Amino acid sequence: MMEPKQSVYFVHISDTHIGPTPEYERHGHRSLPCAQRIVEIINRFPVKPDFVVHTGDVVTEPNGRSYQLAAETFSHLDVPIYYVTGNHDTARDIQQFLPMGPHQPFCQSAAEQYSYTFTVKGYRFLVLDARAPDELDPHGLLSQAQLDWVRREATADGPPLTLFMHFPTLPMNSTWMDAYMLVINGPELHQALLPARDRLRGVFYGHIHQNMQVIRDGILYASTASVFSQFSAWPGHASVGYDPNHLPGYSFVHLLPEQTIIHQHTFPRP
Repeated sequence: MMEPKQSVYFVHISDTHIGPTPEYERHGHRSLPCAQRIVEIINRFPVKPDFVVHTGDVVTEPNGRSYQLAAETFSHLDVPIYYVTGNHDTARDIQQFLPMGPHQPFCQSAAEQYSYTFTVKGYRFLVLDARAPDELDPHGLLSQAQLDWVRREATADGPPLTLFMHFPTLPMNSTWMDAYMLVINGPELHQALLPARDRLRGVFYGHIHQNMQVIRDGILYASTASVFSQFSAWPGHASVGYDPNHLPGYSFVHLLPEQTIIHQHTFPRP
């Protein structure tokens, strides 16, 4: 395995659910002010991150006005941002409305699905688009082509590897989340990643609106809190719940030559 000598820092945000107007509310909270506040917070960090990754559900309804508000909001970041297609997004809209940092698309025909790679300081990053057909929503589904691509990337040798996607891969011991929120062929993805586990720094995702870590076979799967509203996910709860006491949040991730560190933060609701 090729070990870089530098460290990479990135900010993991997710599930901003921006609407078509600044007044738009979801789950009893206005989403746009939270997105604007996280941009302010990131730009004031004492350590400048290398990039921001948004793991999906940039907007609630995929329409031009919502994406224009999102694009204007995140254009104020002082560092590059990368986006993952969430179940509330479309790949076409993300490509049309949301500028990203330098990256290489997985394939040229990417209208319906947008997966890509990028490299920072010798670290390799894969972004997977697991948005499923509408009839399977809110589940995710990876195409066979993407799984084959992961198998080609996830070899034992190579630079440190990190994956970004919207949907959780493995069960979370929450009845309603495990019934509705998983990527359907998550076990296949996990098997595809096993050869690379010694160089795999983590699989980072959103969708579940809360911080959660799952470790299986030495592979770390880590979600981050929503930028504006959190779900609850206690064992045995059979229906979706919202946690009114949890604040908006994000994660600051350290990829060091020898380890991964995740700092989870909250911020006061604007």
